[in-house]
Amino acid sequence: MTQPSVDPQNSPLTAPLYSVILTQVDAVLRRAEEASLPLEVDPARSDLFELFVTAHGAGYLEEDAEHDLTADELCKQLASRWGLDQAAQTSVANQEKLDAQNLAKMRLLWSLLRMWMEWTYAWSRWTEFQPEAKQD
Repeated sequence: MTQPSVDPQNSPLTAPLYSVILTQVDAVLRRAEEASLPLEVDPARSDLFELFVTAHGAGYLEEDAEHDLTADELCKQLASRWGLDQAAQTSVANQEKLDAQNLAKMRLLWSLLRMWMEWTYAWSRWTEFQPEAKQD
């Protein structure tokens, strides 16, 4: 997985793991957007799935987790980082369409949710397809 540029004040060695995961998901999405590549194909797909597995292993997907990185919270955090939450509120308040840039960000979050659903389905059924994991 390609590593994002790192702020020394919030480096992977000093930042909490959930912040690192969030930053890396953001970086994967930005790289895909800049390259006009869909999230549904590699390398973005593999990178996202790896980050989802890391979040799962760290317990960030559990109900009542201290740090929540479920799909809803992940999208909420990214929308906030990108200013999309404010843009959407303003759009609704003014009864105007989102501008093209914010609409593209919204589509990126929808793609992220599709990847999340795909990963969740595959992850929940993984043992069914692993001969060594099946019980006799």
